[in-house]
Amino acid sequence: MIPDKDTTIGKNEPQKEKYGSFALFDIEHFLRRILRNWYWFVFMLFIGYIISWVYSKYYAQNIYASDLSLSISNNTSSYFTPNQSINFIWGQSGNQDGVYLKKMLLSRSHNEFLVKELDLFVNYSTKGLIKSTYIDKTDSPVFLQIDKKHLQQVNYPITLIPKGGDSYEVILPEEGQSTSLYSYESEGFQSISGYSRPANKVIRINEWYNSPNLRFRLIKNTTTPNIKVNNIVVNLNTVNQSVNDIVSTIGVEFDKEIATIMIISKKGFNLNSTVNFLNKSVAELQKKRLADKNIVNKNTDLYLQTNIDGIRKKLDSSAAVLNYLKTSEKLYNIKDRDEKSLDKIKELEAKKADILSKISSLNNIKNTLQAQNFDKMISTNAAGFEDGFFTASVTELKALYIKRREMATIYKPNSEPMKEIDRLINEAKMGSSGALGNYYTKYYDEINKIDRQVAEANADLTSYPEKERKYLDAERGYSMIEATYNSLLGRQNEAQLKVATNQSDITVIDPAKNLGQAPIGPNVKAIKSAIMFGLLLFPLLFILIGEALDNKIRNIKELLSATKIPLLGVIGNNTNENMLTVLEQPKSSVSEAFRGIRANMRFLMENSREDGKGKIILITSSVGGEGKTYISINLASVIGLSDKKTILLGMDLRKPKIFGDFKIDNKYGISNYLTGEVEIDQIINKTRIPGLDVATSGPIPPNPSELLMSGRNIKFLEELKEKYDFIIIDSPPVGLVADSYELMKYSDANIYVVRHEYTEKYMLKMITEKYHNHEVDHLGLIYNDYNKKQGYGYGYGYGYGYGYGYFDEDKNYKEPLLIRIRNKVRAIFNRK
Repeated sequence: MIPDKDTTIGKNEPQKEKYGSFALFDIEHFLRRILRNWYWFVFMLFIGYIISWVYSKYYAQNIYASDLSLSISNNTSSYFTPNQSINFIWGQSGNQDGVYLKKMLLSRSHNEFLVKELDLFVNYSTKGLIKSTYIDKTDSPVFLQIDKKHLQQVNYPITLIPKGGDSYEVILPEEGQSTSLYSYESEGFQSISGYSRPANKVIRINEWYNSPNLRFRLIKNTTTPNIKVNNIVVNLNTVNQSVNDIVSTIGVEFDKEIATIMIISKKGFNLNSTVNFLNKSVAELQKKRLADKNIVNKNTDLYLQTNIDGIRKKLDSSAAVLNYLKTSEKLYNIKDRDEKSLDKIKELEAKKADILSKISSLNNIKNTLQAQNFDKMISTNAAGFEDGFFTASVTELKALYIKRREMATIYKPNSEPMKEIDRLINEAKMGSSGALGNYYTKYYDEINKIDRQVAEANADLTSYPEKERKYLDAERGYSMIEATYNSLLGRQNEAQLKVATNQSDITVIDPAKNLGQAPIGPNVKAIKSAIMFGLLLFPLLFILIGEALDNKIRNIKELLSATKIPLLGVIGNNTNENMLTVLEQPKSSVSEAFRGIRANMRFLMENSREDGKGKIILITSSVGGEGKTYISINLASVIGLSDKKTILLGMDLRKPKIFGDFKIDNKYGISNYLTGEVEIDQIINKTRIPGLDVATSGPIPPNPSELLMSGRNIKFLEELKEKYDFIIIDSPPVGLVADSYELMKYSDANIYVVRHEYTEKYMLKMITEKYHNHEVDHLGLIYNDYNKKQGYGYGYGYGYGYGYGYFDEDKNYKEPLLIRIRNKVRAIFNRK
């Protein structure tokens, strides 16, 4: 029952600091406290389930998603649709064309066009008793068509109630009409004069509804809706609000294996709405891509036609000169012509003419680029090359100029953002100019080479007379112009063929469809769990806060671990009406606990002085109310019943108590004796127990400390030791006064009472330090008012009320549920 003392404790200074220090948080007590309050968790779980059920049934709005996959071909390119072979870094992808398309799909201009084209600023829903449900336009029996020339109030619910036939009642809110109305033409708000609430009105299909804040009519849905609704609630949004809402719900991803495949997704409150939007969005994108591609080819065709017209005039003029020489000079039949050299020269000059034509186209591209007139750009095919890097750099330069114009309305010219965009523009210019410079160098190198070859071939013609060389020069000039003309015609035919046969490079693989997809959100299960778990946190939080703020002693193991003071015994809760438990209930577990304490006390007095006199046992506590008087009375009673001559002294002179339970008159007591008013025999009272006498405190004196510390009191104790075997002192609490510490100098055993869930932890620090500093010896603890139903263990195998019929209260004892389950499990595993 009493742990061994550590005789080296006083020498270990770091260890001393730990004595009297309790753990900040007792996890075991916290868990047991949770188990004791299980009903709160069950109640909150039930409330959480009800709330989550109501939410999922009446308030949760399902979110649906549909997707569309498409392929981007790379068989053509333009300045508006950059070729995907260009390796620009976009994350880990080189799909520049896909990046461009992604930006297009998420752009404001594209989605604003769709909002206006599809009237997506008109939102439809239907309202039940509690919950409103969003519906697609096609699910409504009628469409609401606004007059865009009339100012309209947005975010103002319009309720349409079918009235039979083609009639609907228009019901507006009781309040909320605004004087700030929205114009769908200027896309801004305007103020009007105040007006009264428009009255409800029944209108027919195609009949205009007019009010100061609204003007619209109803158009019948030619397709029979799949669902039947009892009402339609229409809300108008601004164009900007609708665009922002749409862009925030669009997702664009690239296939991980094939970068030219895009997966576009759209989220919304209605599945049909997402499907219709995706299909329409991609259809419009295909049209725009095709138109963008044709712009360059048409520009090229126009440019080539202009050059062809000019070359045709030169060709006609050259042909006239050649015919004149033939007819007037009779030079059409030159003898001994060097046909081989002439053919070589014609071939070289035809190549030169083609290169000069390409350089002319290159000059056009360069000048257009410098003038930033991107809409007039011609195809690089007209200049005889296809360069994806140049095409992409021009596209990037165009986008940067557009972005710069937008930023110029926000930032100052010398601000950091403007400097950065200018830097990017210069880099793009250098990239495009560098690409063109490479082709200029290439073409001029080829011309110089051709000129050298022509000069070598001309050396063979020097033998011809001057008149014949004149004819040959005219013939070569004609051939060169004719080659240029044919080259331009060939490139024009190519450009025209592209215009005629051009198709969008976007191919839809899987269009968006309504396949009855389940909603992707909200995650009702997760929300239900969150609601129920969140409500469970409330009692848990209250218990946790209570545990953190609770500074009471609640755990015997923690008490012994922190104090290292021997435990004499544990006293259960007193169910008796008075303090005489040992006398009134001798067979109770509490009485048995006091007998155990009586047996354990001999360990405290092993090293006390052996002078043949009685032993003084002092009982104290931290503060009043911890049960030291109760312990004193019953410990004295159990010792007195063991045929030991015992006296109980009520030395708590400030708060007399003992006399009431023993039905003794407190007119004279120890205070009277210490002041010399009475003799010792006058204050000693007999009790029902033959071996037990009681000396009460007497009237409360004005100087109790001086009386207890007086020599007369010491002499009083010495006289009692001659007459009695045990002197039990009910002393004042040490947490309030120091009287008990002085009396401990004369005691043989000191008992410190700790009351379960009453004594504060910090109150034990003083007595613990004195014990380990050897200022107080022969000290033991009694744990009082322990409630067995709480099921705390303290590691010493001591207990009571085990249901074996040993104690009186066992007949009504019922083991806790956890103990019963534990015992059944043990019984199963112990079977042989």
